[in-house]
Amino acid sequence: MNANHHETSGPSRTQQITLRGPAELADALPFVLGFHPTDSVVLVALHGEHGRFGGRVRLGIPRSPREWASTADHLAECLVEGGARTGSRPDGIVVFLCQDPGPGETGRRVMERLRPFAQRLRTACGALDIPVYEALCITDGLYFSYCCPDQRCCPPDGTPLALSGTSVMAAAATYAGVQVRGSLRDMEARLKPRGGPGDEEQRAALDAAAASIVPRILEGAEAQGREEVREATLRLAREVLRRFVNPKSPKSPKSPKNPSGPGARHGAVGAPSTARPVRPLVPGRAVGATTTAAADAADDALVTTDEAAALVIGLQDRVTRDRAAEWMEGWEGTAALRLWRVLARRCVTPYQEHAAAPLTLAGWTAWSTGDEPAARVALGLALDADPEYVFARLLHQACNEGLNPESLRSCLRSERDARAASEQKIPAPSRRVRMRATRRPGTPLTLKKPGRPADGTGRRATAGVRPGGPATGRPGSGTPRHGGQRGSRSGR
Repeated sequence: MNANHHETSGPSRTQQITLRGPAELADALPFVLGFHPTDSVVLVALHGEHGRFGGRVRLGIPRSPREWASTADHLAECLVEGGARTGSRPDGIVVFLCQDPGPGETGRRVMERLRPFAQRLRTACGALDIPVYEALCITDGLYFSYCCPDQRCCPPDGTPLALSGTSVMAAAATYAGVQVRGSLRDMEARLKPRGGPGDEEQRAALDAAAASIVPRILEGAEAQGREEVREATLRLAREVLRRFVNPKSPKSPKSPKNPSGPGARHGAVGAPSTARPVRPLVPGRAVGATTTAAADAADDALVTTDEAAALVIGLQDRVTRDRAAEWMEGWEGTAALRLWRVLARRCVTPYQEHAAAPLTLAGWTAWSTGDEPAARVALGLALDADPEYVFARLLHQACNEGLNPESLRSCLRSERDARAASEQKIPAPSRRVRMRATRRPGTPLTLKKPGRPADGTGRRATAGVRPGGPATGRPGSGTPRHGGQRGSRSGR
């Protein structure tokens, strides 16, 4: 089995449309998955007399033909068992093999090279008493059928795919607000280091951060060092989130008067309405590859190499990562997803395994904000970086099984609120005496804002938390909440 991790999904509840023939099946695939599945094998379950689309599984095509047999058996079992768990065993299956030609290779050559894999998939499904109604190879702008013998509709040199946006499926998807986010390759590229002259500088920053932070975590007396690193990491992450909401702050990282070190503070945060518009992931609104690349480059410019290194190393602590997962809704969720992408792109060689933490956070935030295709891609890459990263495995399974992320959001809110309540307790009677001494006679008592100390500074004593509710208020009000179970270099 290769390093890619399969993705599954339950039956869709969108408006039903009728697809006729291999051409419309090939055109429908990106809308079924939410992206163009480059270098992928996809199995889609069919149910009932009319072949209603049901669950589907996707996996990267194994590089070695020796893995094709075990991969085919695994995919067929996953699809059938997943349907059985939901009480809807497939009545048929459609197979898609999607791969671009290699150098000097034609589309027909790709189809012939993958023909044994298609045949093995058909055999694996047949062994489970599920027929394969159609098996298509999509490559080089063409589709080929492994099942249709009629050369009038399926010629041996392939049939061109329909022009983008001209098919019945495209019209129905546009009406329903379904979004295709580009190719799988493009989606993964947003989460991987891009290479270039900046990698060496980032690598040096990661080396320095590891040399400075790891000993403080491991050698601090009575976990004091670990707690200090945890609070410093969360404090820095909050500052970067606010910077994303208001990138034109007078003290942005590119300002010559601003120190660029990890501990540098940044200017006051304005309301989201006064900042550069934050682009939420809205179904039905496609973002061009050029626009996406420009937006990612702008985000990269807002985080210095030292800051990225400190955050990447700091997030290897399980508790720090779990509290960072509390940025999952509203403006916090939108800004956090951008930050986790930046950090994943900064995990250059030899720190690829450290990307599991920001990739898992990216997957969780995307799933929490309703972008399941992006969540599956990020979580799959997290498992590529570290196959034993438990938090990613649990989220990947939950997302694939169609569970509602609200159950985990509720857990994170509860832990955040419990932590906020404990921080609001007055630890010593001396503070009560001081409050009475400073209140003038006749002045009514006033309630302080939750989580604020009573000394009038308006600043929390620790990294702090939002006292309750989803993160929909001012940018300066959100902070992380502890949640999740595992996932770090030290305990995952």
